[in-house]
Amino acid sequence: MRRWQLGLSAVAMAALVTSCTPGRPAAEAYRLPGARLEVVGPWSGTEQARFSLVLDAFRDKTGAVIHYTSAHGHVPSTLDARFAAADPPDVAMLPQPGLLRRYAKAGRLIPLDSVTERIVERHYAPAWRNLASYSGRNYGVWFKAANKSLIWYDLSIFERTGIAPPRDIDGLLRVAGVLRARGIAAFAAAGADPWTLTDWFENLYLALAGPARYQDLAEHRTRWTDPSVARALRAMASLLSPEFVLGGTAGAVRTTFEDSVAQAFGRPPAAAMVAEGDFVASVVSARTPARIGVDVDVFPFPARSPGASAVVGGGDVAVQLKASAAASALMRFLASPDAAAIWAAAGGFISPNLDLDLSVYPDSLFRSIARRLIEVGDAFRFDLSDLQPADFGTHPGTGLQGELRQFLQTHDVPGTQRRLESEAATAFGQQGR
Repeated sequence: MRRWQLGLSAVAMAALVTSCTPGRPAAEAYRLPGARLEVVGPWSGTEQARFSLVLDAFRDKTGAVIHYTSAHGHVPSTLDARFAAADPPDVAMLPQPGLLRRYAKAGRLIPLDSVTERIVERHYAPAWRNLASYSGRNYGVWFKAANKSLIWYDLSIFERTGIAPPRDIDGLLRVAGVLRARGIAAFAAAGADPWTLTDWFENLYLALAGPARYQDLAEHRTRWTDPSVARALRAMASLLSPEFVLGGTAGAVRTTFEDSVAQAFGRPPAAAMVAEGDFVASVVSARTPARIGVDVDVFPFPARSPGASAVVGGGDVAVQLKASAAASALMRFLASPDAAAIWAAAGGFISPNLDLDLSVYPDSLFRSIARRLIEVGDAFRFDLSDLQPADFGTHPGTGLQGELRQFLQTHDVPGTQRRLESEAATAFGQQGR
C-alpha cells in the first residue's frame, strides 16, 4: 500500500507545554539534554518536512537531538538491513500491522511501558490498540492514519448532469450509468498501481459483507472461494466495466494512481470520479489546476444500504526498537494529541487520536474526513492487503494485487477466487511455520 501550508498553529504550540506523562510536570518529563535518537520512517519530501516539525517540537522540549532517516517507502527492507547489521534505529514508523507483528514475534520490538500504555488507552479506540498488539502486549502508537473509503468527484460534472453523491452501491452503479449515457467516463482507474484495485475490493467487501466477515477474510478464517467474495468481485466488475472506466480496460491497466487523478481532475476533467483515500487531495493540488472544495469534492464510499457506515483505513505506527529513556519519551509524545496537532495544522494528515481537537485541521474537508474516521468506531477496518502475509497482500505482481489487476481485464470471478485462495493458503501456511 502507498500513502501520500507548512506552518505551526498557535493552538498546536500551546499544547506542547502539557506533559504526556501523567502526574509529572512537563519540564521534568521532557528533560533529556544530550540524548540522541534516530527515527526511520517512510516519508520523504513534503511529508518528511511536516514530520520534522513534530520531531523539532520534541527536540525543543527535551534537548534531545533527533536524526530522521527516510526509507523512501521501503521500510521493511531498510529495517531488515539494519537488523542484519545489528544497527537498528531507536524508533521506526511501520506502515503495516503485519510488519509490527512480524517484528514483535521476532523479539525486535520493545513493548510499550506502563506510562505510554495508559496514554494510548486514554487517546485511542480499541480497534487501533488491537492493531498495535501482539500476543497480549501493546507495541505501538498509531500516529498517522488514512481514510481510504472516499470517492472524489468533479463538481461541475455532477452539477451539469444533475447527479447527487450516492449513498449506497446500487446508487453508485446508477450514477455510472447516467454518466455513460451522457458520454462521460464515470471513473479514472489506476490498474498500473494495483494497490488501488485492492482498495476498491476492500471497500466493496466491507460494505457488502460487513466488518466481522471482513476480519475473518483478513485472517483467512473465511476462504477466498466464499460466496461473499464472489459478491464483492461481481460488484467490482460491474462498476469497473470498460464502459464506465476512462480509456476502457486497456487504458486503465496502463494508468498510474497519480495519472488517474490528474486525468480525472484536469481542466477539462476527463472522468467524473476517483475512488481512493484522503491523499488524493495532495495529488489534485500538485498535478492539476483544480481546487479542492471548489472544483473537486468528496463523498464517503457508498455503503450496502443508506445509513450503514464503515471505513477502510491505513496508517503508520510508531514502534520502539531500542530501550532508552529518550526513545520511551518520544513514544509517549507521539501518542499525545499534542504531537498530532502539529502535523494536522500543517495539512495533509489525519490522526486516529480521539482527543485531537478537530479545529486544528486546516479546512472543513479534512475535518469531515477525520471525523468520520473517528466516529465510525468499531466499524473501522485496516486495509486488508496490509493485514496479509507480505507476499500475498502487498507484492505488486503476485497475490492480491496481481490477481486483481488481471481481474480488471478478465472479470473472471470463479477463476480469480480459486487463484486467490490457492495463493492465500500458501502464504498463510508459510507464515505459520
